[in-house]
Amino acid sequence: MSRALRILVAAAVLLGGAASSSAAETAQLTRGTAITDPDLLRKLDDGDVLTIARLLAPERKADRPLTTDRLFAALPQLKDIPPAIDAELERYIARQKAAWPTETIGTGEGFDVQLFDRANLTSPDTRFVLAGVVNRMDRAYVAEESCGEIRLIYRLARFGGGKPATRLPMTFNLVMKARDARRTEGNGKPLTCAEIARRWLDNGNWQELIRGRDDAMLDRIETNIQISVAPKSALHDFRSDYLLKVFKYDAATKTFAEAVLENQIDRDRILADQALRRDFKHWLLAPGNLREFDRGTVLIPERFLAKAAVVPTPAGLDASALQPEFGMVQGEEKGEGGGDPVFTDDDVVGALKQAAARGDMQNIRSVAGFQRRLNDVTCSGCHQTRGIGGFHFPGVDWLAGKPSNAAIVPASPHFVGDQLRRRDILTAFAAGKRPDFSRGFASRPQTRGSRELAGSEYQDGWGAHCSLEDAGSGTPDKSFTSWNCANGLSCQAAAASRRIGMCFIKTR
Repeated sequence: MSRALRILVAAAVLLGGAASSSAAETAQLTRGTAITDPDLLRKLDDGDVLTIARLLAPERKADRPLTTDRLFAALPQLKDIPPAIDAELERYIARQKAAWPTETIGTGEGFDVQLFDRANLTSPDTRFVLAGVVNRMDRAYVAEESCGEIRLIYRLARFGGGKPATRLPMTFNLVMKARDARRTEGNGKPLTCAEIARRWLDNGNWQELIRGRDDAMLDRIETNIQISVAPKSALHDFRSDYLLKVFKYDAATKTFAEAVLENQIDRDRILADQALRRDFKHWLLAPGNLREFDRGTVLIPERFLAKAAVVPTPAGLDASALQPEFGMVQGEEKGEGGGDPVFTDDDVVGALKQAAARGDMQNIRSVAGFQRRLNDVTCSGCHQTRGIGGFHFPGVDWLAGKPSNAAIVPASPHFVGDQLRRRDILTAFAAGKRPDFSRGFASRPQTRGSRELAGSEYQDGWGAHCSLEDAGSGTPDKSFTSWNCANGLSCQAAAASRRIGMCFIKTR
């Protein structure tokens, strides 16, 4: 195992928290909400059923899977993606050289900062393989007529050279609308959200919902690349950076065009612009927006957002410049863009008091809760929370010849812990009811009364996130008072955090 890989494994353990549930437990929790079975995924990929090429160009005659040297050339819809990624990598390299002028940066272990090898995206030996299919009908609040989304997640892998296939640190998510509102069933009636949900819950005919698509169902492509690994040095701790990009499908040009990331606040630009800072504060604290922010269903306007995010890991539990919201709330140091904070304590306390009087608040009950939600509502803040490195769904490695060499857990603790909420929404859809789309903080799953997770790493068990104040270390923070530990465990600081810790066995 290379030095870089050893470091990555260590980081995965740290960021994921406790050991994740077994494959069998994960399969039960994801029933109806995700396809993680390695044998089924292999068949769908090998049979050219749900490959990228088959979904984007169903008329194409497949002679063999498209390797990356052919993929972007054969599918004109993807032509803008490689140059956009190249441009981000060049900007990243320039920033790294400016910040750490004495460190070398390049591809290979001979450099202080080891970069993702861009040759992997133009190689005849690499291709994207299907790593999972995820039902996100819980996101129907974004566009109700689409009934939410279905995400097909592909992992970059290397083949050839007489060596076993190996996966590389990049995912490529093809996001499709859960339904085409124009589509009808055999009886001529529209395909309803209820019917789609029932098919997923019954594990029946869900493939037809995807294979029967047309361009109207294409929504976007999301890419996540581990762009660098920097071992611990005299200058800094270990760090691995992940680049997040989104490409929205443009039906007019039939291409995926660079777009903003949903809710990825452009922290430095906001902090550096007084007018933008003022506008963002007024927008977010407006009663309706604050209510959706509390529920986790807020959609921040594009003028406040970024087109790329570099996600440093590990970021830890404490507020720091590694986190996307850092410096935006009073009490934290200024962000890298400088300027005064966007929100003062009085701003937040006053807005929360008025919201509480209206009965609007479910999760945010303090300035600390406001800060945590502002962080985890972003793409990068969420990826830093209970993730496996910088990923939430790496998928089971069905390429590996031996289970001991494979990733046997398909997803992060955050992903797995959220499945009960997602299934609850599917069940409501299937029954023809209006779902509750709200979610709790990314650190702690919203269980909705179910006891399935009780005593596990997700809720109250070993490795679960908990409230340090409830352990007697200070004044309880109302946003986190329900974050307890099971009998025999105590909430202990995992870092210097004053509020959030992890449940561990009590020590004398």
